[in-house]
Amino acid sequence: MTDLLKGQGWDVVTDLDCNVHCSSPDRRVYVGFLPESREAARGELWHIHVTDSYGIRAWRQTFGPDTPAQAVAGFLAALIALLTRYCTCV
Repeated sequence: MTDLLKGQGWDVVTDLDCNVHCSSPDRRVYVGFLPESREAARGELWHIHVTDSYGIRAWRQTFGPDTPAQAVAGFLAALIALLTRYCTCV
């Protein structure tokens, strides 16, 4: 999945706890694969945050460990393909 993002120019960093953090080139979209986080213990394995031009979170989506990787990849592919991925109300 990170190859999909890297191919679009995203920064991909793995931290010391083996969590993966991805940022879009404009820094407005964050994707985190966080298996070693407190959120994962609550069932939130994948985190996707989109911020507006002021840096305020416009929307977010999480996926749990039971979500197929193909579904997350499809969501990310659709997000990357959209030119207007930001909420028009923001």
